[in-house]
Amino acid sequence: MMPFYGRVDHFKIAVLSVLTQTDPDWRLVVLDDCYPDLSAGQWLQALGDSRIEYVRYAENVGINANFQAAIDRAVNERFVIFGCDDVMLPRYVQRVREIAAEHPDAAMIHPGTEIIDGDGKVVRTLVDSMKALYKPKVKGTLELSGENFAVSITRGNWMNFPAIAWRRDVAARIGFRPGFEVVQDLALALDVAFDGGSLFVDDEVVFRYRRHSGSVSSWQAAEGRRFVEERRFFTSVGEEFAARGWQRARRAAELHLSSRINALTRLPSALATRQRESIGTLLRHALR
Repeated sequence: MMPFYGRVDHFKIAVLSVLTQTDPDWRLVVLDDCYPDLSAGQWLQALGDSRIEYVRYAENVGINANFQAAIDRAVNERFVIFGCDDVMLPRYVQRVREIAAEHPDAAMIHPGTEIIDGDGKVVRTLVDSMKALYKPKVKGTLELSGENFAVSITRGNWMNFPAIAWRRDVAARIGFRPGFEVVQDLALALDVAFDGGSLFVDDEVVFRYRRHSGSVSSWQAAEGRRFVEERRFFTSVGEEFAARGWQRARRAAELHLSSRINALTRLPSALATRQRESIGTLLRHALR
């Protein structure tokens, strides 16, 4: 499932990466959120691949609604909400199916990933270096569940959401929390943990996550809006942890250290461009 709104050249690369999978048993559904450039849909339909479905909305519905539509329109046992600027390496589908066969009850499967920039070059950003400190060390496949799962992703959301393969019945039953446009992936994962579901993390790199200044999370972080939403979310979910007696998870939500560090890394660009409102938002999030 591919929500689309972005650069057409990145979109084509993403689609072609699906077409080159070693396991051909897949279907691709592109959900075009009324992107002004019609060439992407025209190019996609010209491919003539019966495994590809193209849906274009009459008007822009926004990120959260389009992501929810991806869940609602999924029909297979497992699905991925694939970023329209990311890249599946050839063994992605094959490796996910192998893990699913070994662990059929897995609600989420997170294969190995690497980060690329806007030009497709493999990079190691400061943000991802920090995330690596929180990501569990995996040799082979590791299962996370319950409070351990919640603590792991709350103290530092190390997941690359577009790489995750979800079990459709679980995701469809839970759905995205309304009102979030940046942390909706973390919210859904925590709701899976609340639901008793497990996340399986694998170390074989089969996915490339693109991090660049044009992404939604990047520009919202630059403006500070990301951190307003994150603070609101961590406050809310901390109360839910407390109600369940998950005290380690509650403390992780109250501290949200990696989110604070991320805000500090955005300060230099905000200072350089004299974005006073963003500077204030970033400082409040980092230091309160």
